[in-house]
Amino acid sequence: MTAGATSNGSGRFGEPGRPLRRNSFLVGFTGALGVLLAYAAFLGVRNAAGILVLVVIALFLAVGLNPAVVRLRSWGLPNGLAVATVTLTLLLLIVGGLVSLVPPVVTQSGQFVEQLPHYVEQLRRNEAVNDFVVRYDVMEKIQSAANANTIGRALGGVLGGAQLIFGTLFRTLTVLVLTIYFLAYFDRLRRLGYALIPRSRRQRVQLIGDEMLTRVGAYLVGALSIAVLAGVTTFVFALIVGLPYPFALAVVVAVTDLIPQIGATLGAVVVSLVGFATDLPVGIACAAFFLVYQQVENYLVYPKVMRRSVEVNEVAALLGALLGASLMGVVGALIAIPTVAALQLILREVVLPRQDSR
Repeated sequence: MTAGATSNGSGRFGEPGRPLRRNSFLVGFTGALGVLLAYAAFLGVRNAAGILVLVVIALFLAVGLNPAVVRLRSWGLPNGLAVATVTLTLLLLIVGGLVSLVPPVVTQSGQFVEQLPHYVEQLRRNEAVNDFVVRYDVMEKIQSAANANTIGRALGGVLGGAQLIFGTLFRTLTVLVLTIYFLAYFDRLRRLGYALIPRSRRQRVQLIGDEMLTRVGAYLVGALSIAVLAGVTTFVFALIVGLPYPFALAVVVAVTDLIPQIGATLGAVVVSLVGFATDLPVGIACAAFFLVYQQVENYLVYPKVMRRSVEVNEVAALLGALLGASLMGVVGALIAIPTVAALQLILREVVLPRQDSR
């Protein structure tokens, strides 16, 4: 096969003809067609927003899990077997986590909902809190919210609850299947993306793109490690001070700690409120514990885990987390920091040098 045939296609379907002559009708038709295609693309993205969010989550997970696949391949395993090993490990972790988390979380959450009016009654011993409770009828609202019938109506009855459960299962399976496909064809997709770049710029784009993928994967692993550490530490502390529902509270802290900037504070507020409702010294101990732990996490744990992977300006990280949360909710907040890190890398390596060379 000659070089000309390679640059113009396979050559199996003949030689391409001359380009069409440009005239006013062709230019106008092409412009109108472009506008229609852009509007159709906008409608498609808007209607498929839910699926696109699942695709983004799957891509995010695939980028985070791909280093494990690469490590297994370096040990001599074929790509398919490496992907299967990582997938089975992930499934075992998910199933084990559900088996260990769901029963105590459901039991303790139900007990917590039942005891919620009692906790508020305990808080009413404080005069300021009591005035607030009386003024805004907090007790009646909490009792109404904690009522099983109210919760059932909020879920839309039996049909609504079934739709919620099956919808969650469908989204989870969709993300899992997409993640497996992205992992299996990760190298092909990466090479295809780089092949779309002109050859003169391909090497530089590949170096920057690989660095961005590395940072995203490192951020995911680091964020999960920090969240697990926060949950385990909270569980141990709750057992020491005698907090009720320690497992459920530890799960809340671990999940909220995944949310950048504000997640750790949200988890601390929830646990501290339970502590104050249990006993005043316990509440003070909770507030002091999270005050100290967040300082340790912010200034020792988080920088040490993230320093070598994601270097993001704090103001940019805060703005990115807020913007991501407003656009895509919790998912947007989770992917905000690696996205900001990627944009910051492009700004430093591409945009600023180009501006300096002018």
